[in-house]
Amino acid sequence: MNATITRSRSAHLVRAEGAPCPTLVVDAGLLPDGDEGVLEGLARTRGALDTDTRRTVLKNAVVRPSGHPLFDLDYYFVQTLPGASERFDTHGSCGHSILAAVEAAARDGMIPPLEPGRRVRVNVLNNGDHVVCEVDETAPGRTRFTAHFLCTPARPVGDLLITGEPVTTVQVDGRQVPVSLVDMGNPYVFVGAGDLGVRDVRELFAAGDDLFVQLGRVRLAVCGRMGWDPSGAFPKIAALLPAPDGELAVRAVSVPSWHPTLALTGAICLGTAVGIEDTLPWQLARAAGHESGLVRLRTPGGSLRVRARLTGPADTPRLGWVSVADKYVSYGSTVAFPPDSFGTSVPSRPEDTSCLSLPL
Repeated sequence: MNATITRSRSAHLVRAEGAPCPTLVVDAGLLPDGDEGVLEGLARTRGALDTDTRRTVLKNAVVRPSGHPLFDLDYYFVQTLPGASERFDTHGSCGHSILAAVEAAARDGMIPPLEPGRRVRVNVLNNGDHVVCEVDETAPGRTRFTAHFLCTPARPVGDLLITGEPVTTVQVDGRQVPVSLVDMGNPYVFVGAGDLGVRDVRELFAAGDDLFVQLGRVRLAVCGRMGWDPSGAFPKIAALLPAPDGELAVRAVSVPSWHPTLALTGAICLGTAVGIEDTLPWQLARAAGHESGLVRLRTPGGSLRVRARLTGPADTPRLGWVSVADKYVSYGSTVAFPPDSFGTSVPSRPEDTSCLSLPL
């Protein structure tokens, strides 16, 4: 049941630990109607931030209490693309920002206060994802969650392979590079770090511009093959290596630099891919000693535990849900809301408004 507390006229800065930056969370009821109105209102809201904050906070969440009986919160993710004039990409989602949005929504009275055992059901308007944010622990200014990404109904794992095959080869700088293209939470390109000349986990985590540029070229090759716009935030890309003790090491690219850990949607997508036979994540996880069940991912900023639930016959498995545990969210501060930005609602379904150029 949605709370009926009077909501504030402020936006919020909230950080999920492991995310590259905080999320600016904005009440949809304070923005104009329609897709373009929402983005224009968001641009004005970002204009109220100081210059340093606006430059570093590139994730935005627009939220409202859900009118759907199966959900508590509607969530619309907007990625800011850095540049001389900010542009927005609404093609994907962000798991860390979902958790940040739940924290802010509880403070604003959109949903009941967070307490251990409470489950907040989030409807992701960008891509139709259904996410349950389960509260494990609360403390002043800090909440620990387990995030569950649900497939309702369960999805055939073959449908998650963007090209329909577990491994696809793309030509990069005159040579063939194998990749796995998987879409769960967000579309991801997974590439074996060994195919890019990386010898071990230490080298993977210490790599700088050379590997970053190589991954960018692989991503460009994938976009060219698939006919995707390479200037947007999606697909994401990550390099993988087997690690000791059954772990899978991962180094991921964010916007516009290395990700300090791994996006929550990246963990969801990678945990899913490990369960799909013959994908590169499946092959590399088994090279590390992983067989089934809980997947342990090692990132430069720490480890993650991911569990994917597959159902049905072994030859035609379906994905039921994927969960990531021990995700901490810390509240930052409120942001004064521009008085001329008040409106009514967020769009019920996103139209083709990604990458609109909205001057501040």
